[in-house]
Amino acid sequence: MQKTLASLTLAAFLLSACGGRHIGVMTPVGSVQPGTSKVDLLVATTRARDNDPAVLFSGERGTGLMVNAVNVSIPPDANRKIGQVQWPKRLPADPLRDFVTVSVDPLEGERAGEVWLKSHMPKSRRVLVFVHGFNNLYEDAVYRFAQIVHDSHADVAPVVFTWPSRGSIFDYNYDKESTNYSRDALEELLRRTAQNPAVSDITIMAHSMGTWLTVEALRQMAIRDGHVASKINNVILASPDLDVDVFGRQFVSLGEERPHFTIFVSRDDRALALSRRISGNVDRLGQIDPSAEPYRSKLEAAGITVLDLTKLKGGDRLNHGKFAESPEVVKLIGDRLIAGQTITDSQVGLGEAVGAVAMGAAQTVGSAASVAVSTPIAIFDPRTRRNYDAQLKRFGQSMENTAGSVGDTVGAGLPTQ
Repeated sequence: MQKTLASLTLAAFLLSACGGRHIGVMTPVGSVQPGTSKVDLLVATTRARDNDPAVLFSGERGTGLMVNAVNVSIPPDANRKIGQVQWPKRLPADPLRDFVTVSVDPLEGERAGEVWLKSHMPKSRRVLVFVHGFNNLYEDAVYRFAQIVHDSHADVAPVVFTWPSRGSIFDYNYDKESTNYSRDALEELLRRTAQNPAVSDITIMAHSMGTWLTVEALRQMAIRDGHVASKINNVILASPDLDVDVFGRQFVSLGEERPHFTIFVSRDDRALALSRRISGNVDRLGQIDPSAEPYRSKLEAAGITVLDLTKLKGGDRLNHGKFAESPEVVKLIGDRLIAGQTITDSQVGLGEAVGAVAMGAAQTVGSAASVAVSTPIAIFDPRTRRNYDAQLKRFGQSMENTAGSVGDTVGAGLPTQ
């Protein structure tokens, strides 16, 4: 009995994963205070309306896809840390210190979202669709995505899809079934967005349990249409709470002309460690070691890029939200990933760090190892993985040559036997 109670307590601690629990922040203040920044979001949801306008949408399931234009005010950079959502300690919130809802406008009609996108489309004509994870209230999803858009400086029209999560650590199964409930709606949103002539490129970024919903919606689209919409070019899965065996089947179902996938993993993700335990002890995709077999070969064959954030310090005690809370990662998202650019030549790449050391002239084994170990983000994409062994081989040869030169020098001073 005590063991069971301890396990439940641990579960409650670990599953308090994705976001704060601040109720009543959706009441619009109506104006933007000087010195703050405003982020305009298109928010689509399958949640049921809440009777409280300060909550707006509950964690229960609605009857269709509803869309709102939501504007969020973010405090001046001098008053906040990059990667953090600053929830108000009291209401009304202080715009110079807290995230604040500026306006909420319901968009009625089938083409309302299309019109909003057209009016908010940047020169890049790119759209970023965000799908949140487990244990998120409506405002959790909205404020987190506003933070990501602001901190990444992404040149995109931002769209957030929020599904019915009750925001409770004890509703894991309800939340999981809510993702299944929302598959058709997300597929519909993605199809409408792809059919919008103002849009040229779509990136989907999903977190935790939202990655299941995302991949399932894309799988449905591929089965229904014979392919994933051609404008959906990039899919980013952050801390994916996905059974690795199931993901392999889903990935194949997407067909040959599938989007490029980038996966953020972290082997110290404590939320996924618990998910693994309660899901039959099968590896979760967000916790794999991309440099180890069989994953290394399978990822290379699939052309999937993996960013291993294990050595990156997380902002939360579960190490489950590094993708949004790390300044280095949000910068990569905004500068490179959304634009579909390669990140193999990034200076944060482990492959490049090892390669650069191997080709260096006067490195010692100790200093070379410290460079590899201190690299905060390890990038494993197909090109890096193909070159990885060669880089390590060059590294080894460099060390042998260095050791040989030292041995010859020392040996020259020893008496012959």
